[in-house]
Amino acid sequence: MTGILPPGTTQQREPASVPASVPTGEDAVAAAVSPTVRRTARRAVPWIVLGVIALLVALSSLALGAGRSIGGDPLSTTNPGPVGSKALAQVLGQQGVTVKTAASLAQVRDAAGDDTTVLVYDPEGNLDHEGYDQLTSVASTIVVVEPHFAALQALAPTVHAAGEPGGVASAGCDLPAAQRAARIDPRATTNTDGTSAPGTFRASGDATACFEGSGGRASLVETSYQGRTVYLLGSAAVLMNDGIDRLGNAALGLNLLGEHRTLVWYLPGLIDRSVSGPADLASLTPGWVTPVVILLTLVFVAAAVWRGRRFGPLVVEHLPVVVRAGETREGRARLYQRSSARLRAADALRIGTIGRLSTIVGLPRAATTDEVAEAVAALTGRDHAALLLLLVDEHPRSDRELIDLSDRLAELERATAAAASPDHPRSTGRMEP
Repeated sequence: MTGILPPGTTQQREPASVPASVPTGEDAVAAAVSPTVRRTARRAVPWIVLGVIALLVALSSLALGAGRSIGGDPLSTTNPGPVGSKALAQVLGQQGVTVKTAASLAQVRDAAGDDTTVLVYDPEGNLDHEGYDQLTSVASTIVVVEPHFAALQALAPTVHAAGEPGGVASAGCDLPAAQRAARIDPRATTNTDGTSAPGTFRASGDATACFEGSGGRASLVETSYQGRTVYLLGSAAVLMNDGIDRLGNAALGLNLLGEHRTLVWYLPGLIDRSVSGPADLASLTPGWVTPVVILLTLVFVAAAVWRGRRFGPLVVEHLPVVVRAGETREGRARLYQRSSARLRAADALRIGTIGRLSTIVGLPRAATTDEVAEAVAALTGRDHAALLLLLVDEHPRSDRELIDLSDRLAELERATAAAASPDHPRSTGRMEP
């Protein structure tokens, strides 16, 4: 939009407001000054983008924190969802096994008797070596589901994790529970921290491996610890509601857990975790908090750099500063073009044109637009209504229309100056249309 003023014209200081004598001019300036919806929306785009990013981060955090809680607590006897074990617990109760739940070692000791099986499912690793030693003092048989590294080191040092199960597996051993199940369908599960459960084992020494797949990886291992029988089951999916009905999974679960009259279903909690010092903030907050805080910090820093880079250092200049009229004109034109302020630019062009036309036709600066248009029409022979439309009412809707308006205003000034010249013939027929 640079250069839309007619060539050869001098820079005029734009008045603070449109003179009251210009009809409808005040309304035009007010409409141009008021922020449009498009301009407001463009300024709000960065904040909208930041808001969407923050919303996505919050939704991702909620999904990470609550994604696994949608189906309830895994392997819980009260959870009827896919990952629960309510079906198996109810069938055991119908077969005369007393099923008791426990969430701490103290509850296990209170619930255990002389003929007790203890099932342990501890994906969070809350139970340490000393805790497993206490279990052997109250349980006749211990069934550990998806034991982690510390549990294997405590109960079966000769057994090692061997990766995810490879699919359907046959018994392949002489354990009664495995023989009755014949074939099972173990499947891999994922812990709450995103890591995969052991799934299968490699056993050596006196341990008995059952349901071996490719590479000698077993889904069930029987061993002994301090005179107690210990079963290591690599897949919790075998005992869950959505997997108990596959092949011999139900037979294996019923025979392993129904061997004794009492079954203590033990899911260790934070109360069983060993404490070596006062709890810090990191141990009390979920794991996703730290990466989310770091991400929000990076977003804040990026937004600050993005929005703050336009502000440079302060420049000290001695006043008064002389600015050439051409630089002012071009700078104002670029600002109008960047903000699409076509009506404001058109008003500036019209104000300058009306002032110069009033001087050409010999009217004072306080003359109204109607008076100027009437004098110009009489001088050039043009239509009075068409001049008012050009000088006041026409609103450009595109840059092309604005440039066309500027050209017609410049042409009107030249025609008026030529008509006012003493050498110009006064014949109306020779005036420009």
